[in-house]
Amino acid sequence: MQNIINFINSAQIYITIALMILVFILIIIVIITYTSLIKIESRYRKLMRGASTKNLEDIVISYLDKIDEVQKQNGIMKQLYEQINGKLSGCVQKTSMIRYKAFDDMGSDLSFSIALLDGDINGVILTSIYGRNESTTYAKPINKGISRYELSDEENKVLEQAIISKE
Repeated sequence: MQNIINFINSAQIYITIALMILVFILIIIVIITYTSLIKIESRYRKLMRGASTKNLEDIVISYLDKIDEVQKQNGIMKQLYEQINGKLSGCVQKTSMIRYKAFDDMGSDLSFSIALLDGDINGVILTSIYGRNESTTYAKPINKGISRYELSDEENKVLEQAIISKE
């Protein structure tokens, strides 16, 4: 035992220096650990923002519930879109109008033809013939771009313009 005490007394300076180096290394490790802890804590605060006492499991479950609700709303919106899109094909989408002189003895272009067609090229052609003593207005139905009634040149022209018009 006396030998051990003599050895410690003779190597006391070296042991003190080694312990100081060990303490210095431990201080560096503590500083590195503390900075890492600060970074992890800031990430944790970002993750838990808006949650005061909830745990992570509750937050994830609430987000999954919100996702489910958004998916339900998305499905409802998709159905509404399909309904509206189906109804839209039956609305007037293509139009054209021509004014013309029906009779040579009239001074202006007071007669007209108007084509009103939906997306399936169904609709009507309205024609008004203005004469000196009378004015006549009539409609001719259009089915798939064809009328079962005889069309005048002006009505054919207005039908062609409506068919080729942009939607």
